[in-house]
Amino acid sequence: MRVDKLGGLTVRVTGGIDGKGGGAGPLVVLLHGFGAPGDDLVPLSEYLDAPAGTRFLFPEAPIQIPMGFGDSRAWWMIDMARIQADRAAGRIRDMSGEIPRGLLEARDRVKALLEEAHKKLGAEPARTVLGGFSQGAMLSCDALLQSTQSYAGLIQLSGTLVARQEWAPLLTKRKGLPLFQSHGTQDPILPYAMAERLRDEFLQAGAAVEWNPFRGGHEIPEPVLRKLGSFLLKILR
Repeated sequence: MRVDKLGGLTVRVTGGIDGKGGGAGPLVVLLHGFGAPGDDLVPLSEYLDAPAGTRFLFPEAPIQIPMGFGDSRAWWMIDMARIQADRAAGRIRDMSGEIPRGLLEARDRVKALLEEAHKKLGAEPARTVLGGFSQGAMLSCDALLQSTQSYAGLIQLSGTLVARQEWAPLLTKRKGLPLFQSHGTQDPILPYAMAERLRDEFLQAGAAVEWNPFRGGHEIPEPVLRKLGSFLLKILR
């Protein structure tokens, strides 16, 4: 692994022909979730059965937050008090009508990251998969939909539907997009029902959705990683 700067973000680069992103293989860009350290998803590159030579990029979110342990980061800040209140009241956390404050700035950072990665590493968007976990899933979905580029696929690990008023008209331009989506049926952070709504939005737009629910919480279990590897083998040549 090596650490680089792309689009102003610290990025951990693995895979390729040398374990440090060398060669001309396809790219998989994965964004971590709220409160996680920048290297949180790096181990996934060792578990995913991607095509030989695939290069993995793990960007580090720019906002450092005081969580009381380790190096906790965020793409944008969230209202923890509201989350706790919704859970206590048994309310489904529906953010579909919201555009999170800070999403636009985070989108611009990811756009700059991708543009520099394509130039510096030589992989076209058509050979690039974008995705993430939790808040990183939301951001990756937004960045892909807002882009005019045609990407190889999208990965949504325990994500949810946000900014529907902006996403809905953009989804119609993504017919046939390969989408891998997983979500725990007992997720206490981002409700399963809202993941189903996100899935349905993509299905109605004609995306090629691989839906992978699992019995569990806000996590990425091993069976999901095996299926994700198969997904990458199928869409990346």
